[in-house]
Amino acid sequence: MPGRRALMASLLAGAGLGACGFKLRGATELPFSRIALAGFAPHSPLAEELRRTLAHSAEVVASPAQAQVVLFALSDRRERSVVASTTAGQVRELTLRVRLEFKLATPGGRELIAPTELLLSRDMSYTETFALGKEYEEAQLMKAMQTDIVEQLMRRLAHVKGLAG
Repeated sequence: MPGRRALMASLLAGAGLGACGFKLRGATELPFSRIALAGFAPHSPLAEELRRTLAHSAEVVASPAQAQVVLFALSDRRERSVVASTTAGQVRELTLRVRLEFKLATPGGRELIAPTELLLSRDMSYTETFALGKEYEEAQLMKAMQTDIVEQLMRRLAHVKGLAG
């Protein structure tokens, strides 16, 4: 009898999720089929993740002339700043930032998304005693912020208007 109650409870929970509109996120549907990336630094981790993510929904082409839209990176930066230190000068807290300023245009130059900045920051405690672990934590935080920026950018690209003209 207890097993039956658990089964019934899980079925009701599953039905509740379906009724509220929950569904797993799939590939983002974009209003274009070919995109070129311009202005990113060579070997930019953000550009690489963006290329991989875009490839699920559109063809990433090398030349803007082959694309329907061009994503221009006006600024692609990772920043690290000390916000707190001890009287002895040892770092105690850092602020990490991932910043992307971009615009989207047609190859002919018609602007579809005006210059926009996406900025994420995270505070992180620091101690030299655990420097190696903190280095790993910093890398993981940067990667998570980068993924979040790519997801935000994909949502903006999915809502682009004015391509038919």
